[in-house]
Amino acid sequence: MLGRSTYSRAISADIGEIERRLRALERNLERFGGRTSARAVETADRVGEAVGTALTSIAERFRNRAGSVTDEAARLGGEAAKLSNVALRRLSNEVERHPLVMLAVAVGVGMLIGLASNRR
Repeated sequence: MLGRSTYSRAISADIGEIERRLRALERNLERFGGRTSARAVETADRVGEAVGTALTSIAERFRNRAGSVTDEAARLGGEAAKLSNVALRRLSNEVERHPLVMLAVAVGVGMLIGLASNRR
């Protein structure tokens, strides 16, 4: 029996040592985890700020480009309106100068459209 009590005391001492080491390891992990968590939060804040800045920059570039595209479209629309006015004036002038020729052209175009639509 003496062997068993010595054996159980040795096991108890080993278990006690294991418990002490586990507690020390736990404390170290808590300290390390606290520092890591603080660093992770700080890093996440920095990353969030960087992403926000980048997205703001991209959005601003899109706004600028959209504005220039809108300006270009307005300019082209104005030019198209001017060209259509010029073409309409020319057509009007030709109709006034040569009304019978224009009437013949209109009848010819009408007949071509009629023939094309009958074939379909």
